[in-house]
Amino acid sequence: MGKITHFVHQSLDGFIEGPNGEFDWPRMDGELSAYSQALTGSTDIFLYGRVVWDMMSGYWPRAEEFSTNEHDLAFAPVWRKAPKVVVSSTLAEADWNTRVINTNVIEELTTLKDSGAHLLLFGGSTLAGFLTEHQLIDEYQIFVHPVVLGGGKPVFTTPQQRFDLTLTETRTFDSQVVLLRHERAN
Repeated sequence: MGKITHFVHQSLDGFIEGPNGEFDWPRMDGELSAYSQALTGSTDIFLYGRVVWDMMSGYWPRAEEFSTNEHDLAFAPVWRKAPKVVVSSTLAEADWNTRVINTNVIEELTTLKDSGAHLLLFGGSTLAGFLTEHQLIDEYQIFVHPVVLGGGKPVFTTPQQRFDLTLTETRTFDSQVVLLRHERAN
């Protein structure tokens, strides 16, 4: 059986972007970069909502033109090669080895999980909230950065139900980023 892992960076006050949409605050040191590379390397499919897809597809295909950062240079070819799924009601097609799911989202993602695929959901509060509400996310890997943004987009849209999680790991990286890893309780 496959799974969906939600992989997200958030501020201490629970936001994934600042009040003006900024995402310039995550601290990606060598240790966190290595962890991220191992996680993405163990994943079969990268999963995105449309907003995060727009950000990722606007950067990673040409990351070498924008950055000399070691993490960026290592991840860019991985991103270009990886199979990707975008969930969107407005996007008709996407490049870079990407499948777009417009309808039957729960059924389509369940079929991928049932096939044994490990999907890695990158950020995105809308899709994360939707999948959380439908109990499709099996594991949450939330990286809490030592910054208070004072507002912005919350890490989750509010799920309409309560459910329990099991803490399976905590870890502090050199950059003072703290990983909180939870699995959905059965």
